[in-house]
Amino acid sequence: MEGAEEELERRSKFLSSLIQKKKANEQQEQQERLNVRVRASDMPLDHQNLAFRCARDALDTMPKLDSKRLALTLKKEFDSSYGPAWHCIVGTSFGSYVTHSSGGFLYFSIDKVYILLFKTAVEPLGQ
Repeated sequence: MEGAEEELERRSKFLSSLIQKKKANEQQEQQERLNVRVRASDMPLDHQNLAFRCARDALDTMPKLDSKRLALTLKKEFDSSYGPAWHCIVGTSFGSYVTHSSGGFLYFSIDKVYILLFKTAVEPLGQ
C-alpha cells in the first residue's frame, strides 16, 4: 500500500509541474502578443494579466501617449478590482524607489512605455 501512495504522490507532482509549465508558456505567449516585458514583479499572474490587458487597451485608444491618463486608468482599475491604495507611474524615463505591500508590485514595459504599479497599506486615521 505504501508503494502505491508514493507512486500517486510522484504522479501528482509530475502533473502539477506540467500544469505550471503550461501556465508559464501561456503567460509568455500573452506577453509576446501584447508586446509586454516584465522588468520586476511581486504580483500574482492574474493581477499581472489584468495590468497588461488594461495598459494595452488604453494605449490602443490613444493617438499619442498620455502618461497621466494611462496611470489614472490603471490605478482606478486596480483600486476597484483589488481595493485601495494603488499607485501608478508611467513614462518613457523615470527613476523610483518605493515600498509596497507584499504581492502588490509590478514594473513592466509595453512598447516603449514603462509602467510601475504598486500597492501600499492603508491605515485608518486615529481619532
